[in-house]
Amino acid sequence: MKLPHIPQREEKPRERGIAMMMDKGLSLKETEGIIQVAGHLIDFAKLGFGTSLISNNVKEKVKLYRDAGIKVYVGGTLFEACAIRNCVDKYEKYIDGLDVDAVEISDGSMEMAHEKKCDYISYFAKKRTVLSEVGAKDASVETDNNMWVRHMDEELKAGSSYVIGEARESGTVGIYKHSGSADTGLIDDILKQIPSEKVIWEAPLKQQQVWFIQLLGYNVNLGNIAPADIIPMETLRLGLRGDTFFDFLPEEFQKFKLK
Repeated sequence: MKLPHIPQREEKPRERGIAMMMDKGLSLKETEGIIQVAGHLIDFAKLGFGTSLISNNVKEKVKLYRDAGIKVYVGGTLFEACAIRNCVDKYEKYIDGLDVDAVEISDGSMEMAHEKKCDYISYFAKKRTVLSEVGAKDASVETDNNMWVRHMDEELKAGSSYVIGEARESGTVGIYKHSGSADTGLIDDILKQIPSEKVIWEAPLKQQQVWFIQLLGYNVNLGNIAPADIIPMETLRLGLRGDTFFDFLPEEFQKFKLK
């Protein structure tokens, strides 16, 4: 059934309206299931943090995602675990063996010279789609807004296809306050200088997804989405859920809002 006044989403492969799903250890059957019902809605699948290193059948799962037109990568924490141990060469061989087609470069768990991070981005961008994450995973670490913007800008110039606004799976750090509400000052500063279509905003909580959709529209890039939330999030994008029901309807429909 086709309804009038429904936002027209771009089909994959697309460069905006990105959905990045967090896979924290799905089985092959679970992966097949989410692809069956929502594969057309998922652009990137992240094998979260270091889960790929201790999970079975990872290479087979990567193939399932790639065959479905979903770019897949291992979490940035695993990259950092290798970087701090001075074995990024082993990391590269590892992801080569998995046959992933994307890579996440982050420094949210450790201190890393930003020039070095950009060198890693440039190196890996030669062979894969690079997503680089900005922001610390530790809520006690404060980063100046100007530094957020500068790092995002430099990482895009170094070769990142997208920069990711850190939030963790909890949605209470980075671009969010401890309560889970958006850090509007930081986000406003980012949007003044960084193209919104080049940012993937981590938004694991429904209230955060709603906030960004209402701020930037249905084609906002959102990440760290749980598998069970991929389809519900798409209904938010299309105004097929109460939270965004009136957001994309013409003015003449606004008189029907509940009072």
